[in-house]
Amino acid sequence: MRRLAETLYVTPMALYKHVAHREELIDEMVDQVVRDIPPATAGDGWKSALRDRIRGARGALGAHPWARDAIETRTSAGAGVLAYMDSLMATMFDGGLTSDLVHHGMHALSTRMWGFTRDVLPTPVAPADPAERERAFTVFAAAYPAIVQMATTAPHAGEACDHDAEFEFALDLILDGIELRHENGWHSTE
Repeated sequence: MRRLAETLYVTPMALYKHVAHREELIDEMVDQVVRDIPPATAGDGWKSALRDRIRGARGALGAHPWARDAIETRTSAGAGVLAYMDSLMATMFDGGLTSDLVHHGMHALSTRMWGFTRDVLPTPVAPADPAERERAFTVFAAAYPAIVQMATTAPHAGEACDHDAEFEFALDLILDGIELRHENGWHSTE
């Protein structure tokens, strides 16, 4: 709060005329960023509209690096967040999906509905010394053969991932799965 007050050339106490505490300020900031997510353009059905809206979220939140962590740490949803989530669900309902499938679909989308995905944990960094690196690789390969197989045989292995392409791939998997279940008349069993 102090740093923000300095940036705005006001005293920290002046901020408290507008927000009760730091968490309220962050809630309001998140709500504003979410309100900036563009609406879906007219598309070819619910899946296209949902994909378009989520891509818009990726762009809007990507412009604010702090937003990802802020969204994941909120304890309550503001009006902007609720309106965005409501629009995603309305898109699915408009496409004829059942409440059951919309519920499970929202869980499957998880953080992806906000335009991001939690990455898997990074693998250990190889030692700089060639002899130590070779020993470490031998031990790692024996303990984790599937990781080594993927890392040494997959196209583009060892290169930096294209995070946009990885995001799109996973989003398509989820939306295709929801669509397939919808077409097959899926419902959960309890």
